[in-house]
This record gives sequence, C-alpha cells and structure tokens, in this order.
Amino acid sequence: MPKLAFSHPEPPRSRRRLWPVFLPQAGCPHRCLFCDQSAQTGAEPAAPGDVLETLARRLENAAARGEEPFEVGFYGGTFTALPDGWPGRFLDLLRPYRAAGLVLGARCSTRPDAVSLDGLLDLKARGLDLVELGIQSFDDGALAASGRGYSGAMALEGCGIVRAAGLGLGVQLLPGLPGDRPGLFRRDVAVTARLRPDCARLYPCLVLEGTGLARLWRRGEYAAWSGGRARAELSVALTRLWRAGVPVIRLGVAPEAGLSVRILAGPAHPALGQQARSLALWDHVRRMAARLGRAPRGLLLPPRATGEFWGQRRSLARAYARLGLRADNVRPGGPDFVLE
Repeated sequence: MPKLAFSHPEPPRSRRRLWPVFLPQAGCPHRCLFCDQSAQTGAEPAAPGDVLETLARRLENAAARGEEPFEVGFYGGTFTALPDGWPGRFLDLLRPYRAAGLVLGARCSTRPDAVSLDGLLDLKARGLDLVELGIQSFDDGALAASGRGYSGAMALEGCGIVRAAGLGLGVQLLPGLPGDRPGLFRRDVAVTARLRPDCARLYPCLVLEGTGLARLWRRGEYAAWSGGRARAELSVALTRLWRAGVPVIRLGVAPEAGLSVRILAGPAHPALGQQARSLALWDHVRRMAARLGRAPRGLLLPPRATGEFWGQRRSLARAYARLGLRADNVRPGGPDFVLE
C-alpha cells in the first residue's frame, strides 16, 4: 500500500545561541497596563552605563574562555529610544568581537512608534541585524485599552520602516489584552502572516501584581485567558504562521525567578509552548492522514518530534488512536514523518 512522507510543519529557524542583555523599562515613554519588565526578565532596572560595563566584562570573559559564537539581543526596554546615543554605544562595543567571530549578530526589541528610517540605518551601519517590534496587537481598540499609545496603522508603519532599512523583522504579539474580543488574535496572526517577518513571539497576557492590569482585574473589568483557550489559540496561530514560513521563536513568557509569585491570573503554565506545539503538530498529522484516503497502519516518527508528538503526559494519545496511531505502531524513523 502507498505511503505518505512529509516534513515537520515548522519552517527552519536559526539555531544560533542568543545572549540576552536586559534593559528593563529603559527608553520606554510610559508603562503599559500589563507591563512589569523586571518581573518578566528577571533583571532589575539599571543605568545603561552599568549594563554596558557588565556586558563588556561578559564579552571579555567569553573571548578568554573560547566560548562558542553567539548572537546578542537587547531586550526589556525600548532600545531605539534610549537617550544620549546609548544604542550606538552598545553596538560599537560588539564590533571587535564580531570581527573576531565570537559575536554573530545583534538584535533588539523596541516599540513600533520608536523607529525611524534614518535612525535604523545608522544602527544597521553599526551592526544591528534584526529589530523585534513589540506590536502586541494591530487592533486600535485593544491598543487603546492597554495604553500602548499608538494605532494599528502605526504598528504596520513601523514594520515597513524596519524592512525599508534592510533589517530583519520580528513581530511580538500579546493575545488576550484588555479590549480583547473573539477573533481578534486570529486577525492579528493573519496580519503577521501576510507581513512574513523573520520571526515571531507570542506572549499571552498575564496579570502581574503591581500593574494597572491587576487593578482592572480586581475590579472585575478584565478577564484573563484560560489555559485551555491559550493552548487552542496558540496552536491555531502556530499553524497559520508556519504555513506562511514564519518561525515562532517563543510561546509564553519565560519562567524567570520571581515571576510566578507575581502572577495573579492568565495562562502561565511552564509547558504552555510545548502543549501548543503538540496540538499544532497533531493538526498537521491529522490533515496528512486524511490525504491517505484510508486509516494509517502506522507512522515512522522523526527523532526531533518525539518529545512533542504525544502531548504532555500523553494527552493526545486518544486523539491519535482515533486516527489509528497507537504506541504499538508509531516507531522511530528518519528525518521525515512517514504514514504507512
């Protein structure tokens, strides 16, 4: 009987090691309702000069130890809005290490209303390679309700400016914002897929103690997403972005020290990303099985998919069994999936 071979639905993604450099709230014009960068990054606010000195020491030590090459990412604040030429100083620090082959590239995160073509061209000349824009949403209502201070049109304009500067583009979305309504996140994902950025990050909104969102939540004026809704929506988003060739490099907030005790509500399960990936993979296998025109007799499973295929604690075992795939006929295989 004929077999069907197919690859994992996820597009290729960079395997470079990434060194994050955190600048919590630095350069930010104001604090958004949901934001607490110190809790989310695990780093306390520090003066740019102190961060620069720490980075210089880390780079010197990495060079002395002969570490494997890595990329540097500047996160946690609005990098392009740092005052007094600080973005250029950080990038200039990397230059000799790039020349030596230790630093492979540099990226930053910033707001879509904090980029200009001239400014990005200058940073590109100094070694910036990719800009991740904290879009959060392209919806005017959600942006206004969250206190972001820009419109959906401005978010799109920011993406265009990054592209016009010849830089790589990353899009960060934050589903479940105040002002959320059914279908909003899927529309944001559709817009992102059409933009075809070089990468995307999806961070479902959390209610953190001490934020403006916490006050809304306590008054009953905001309801966070449940874990089930987050898993389902993220899996649909993954499928849509993967089909557009967009690598999703982060699902959910990283479990930084001190973050869990600050979370009041929202989908914060540490395995949320794995759960969503497993659901997206299940949907892909289901679609491929339908092409066979019959129930599959078995499946050869690529090694890279072993950890996510069955779902956390084999939560998808029954769903696969309904397709005809069970532990006794799913076997290790080569680089591709093969339905028999």
